[in-house]
Amino acid sequence: MSRPRRRGRGGGRVAGVVLAGWLFADLLLVLALVSMADRPDPLAARPKPSKSADAAAKPKPKPKPTGPRSVERRPEEFKVKGTDKDALTDQIGRSTQKWRGRTAALVLTFGGGRNGTVYAHRVNSLLREGRPEMFTKKTATDDFHDLSNDAQTAVVRVYFFTEPGG
Repeated sequence: MSRPRRRGRGGGRVAGVVLAGWLFADLLLVLALVSMADRPDPLAARPKPSKSADAAAKPKPKPKPTGPRSVERRPEEFKVKGTDKDALTDQIGRSTQKWRGRTAALVLTFGGGRNGTVYAHRVNSLLREGRPEMFTKKTATDDFHDLSNDAQTAVVRVYFFTEPGG
């Protein structure tokens, strides 16, 4: 019995598959070009609006922004000192006066000294008393210590919400 002769390297069967793959790729390229040909040029000049009396009469007012609020990227910062509760509350109220009408989203408080986190927590607990409309129940706070600051002092960083749609 003689064995059937094998074709040379690559065989005819493999060459057919490779050829079919190239033909398929070329067909897809042609179809893509044809589908893009029937679309208008996105960079083509648009017709200029005519200057009529109606268009020049009154500009339309801008719509009020809508959408969810976000958080400002840059914080506002103020400092407080002391241990007296009323004095701290007054300092919070005075220091935040310039941001009246805004709502705080996040507050990071850095208390000075070795027990700075304890002091920062105390300051954060007084924020609502100092400015209740700014520091709501939903305002997130976090307590930190800063060994470079004096004890019984705190640096308060406030991240405010943006306006809706802003």
